[in-house]
Amino acid sequence: MLLKLTANEARVIGCLMEKSVVTPDQYPMTLNALTNACNQKSSRDPVMSLDQGTVQATAHDLRDKHLVRVEENFKTGKEKYRQRFCNTQLADYQFDSAQFAIVCLLLLRGPQTPGELRARSGRLHAFADNAAVEVVLTALVEWHGNPLVVKLPRTPGRRDAEYMHLFSGPVDIAARPAAAKATTDRGNPKAASTTELEQRVSRLEAEVAALKQRFSGSEQ
Repeated sequence: MLLKLTANEARVIGCLMEKSVVTPDQYPMTLNALTNACNQKSSRDPVMSLDQGTVQATAHDLRDKHLVRVEENFKTGKEKYRQRFCNTQLADYQFDSAQFAIVCLLLLRGPQTPGELRARSGRLHAFADNAAVEVVLTALVEWHGNPLVVKLPRTPGRRDAEYMHLFSGPVDIAARPAAAKATTDRGNPKAASTTELEQRVSRLEAEVAALKQRFSGSEQ
């Protein structure tokens, strides 16, 4: 059964998915860390400004839906959170690393093209090219007869169509072009250079992570 997540719920799950891979040593996440992740200025669209009370209430709502596990330290009274949305024993969804990366990015950043997904996925999964991303998107669109992702009509001014997750309910595709924000900036050279910059940042982050792991291994 397809979920109907609120915007806050999608953000919390997306952050927990992301940090479980990117910073596994800080996972499960504290309330403070999860709130900071939800409100990141980078790698989030839209940028949110959620207070800790809202994040905690959202996590508890997701716990009641069996999508988040809340672990409480009875000595300190502090909670930590881990996602149960996918890839756990009782989860409805079992994704490989490529599918996990795409779903995570769509939850965190909304509709995106295959090129954008590839450029932004570096710390989650390394795609060889845009075609590899499209293979995964097709699998998610055809997911056991119950689509998890939908391909949107191409927005005027954009070369490629965007894909959007369906975990917040059905999407009125016909209304998307009218509801879409102006996209002229996204199709200009400045936007293209932004995508290139994201690709470079992802590559550098991957290289830094590899170096840290190498040095950590040499110290042991």
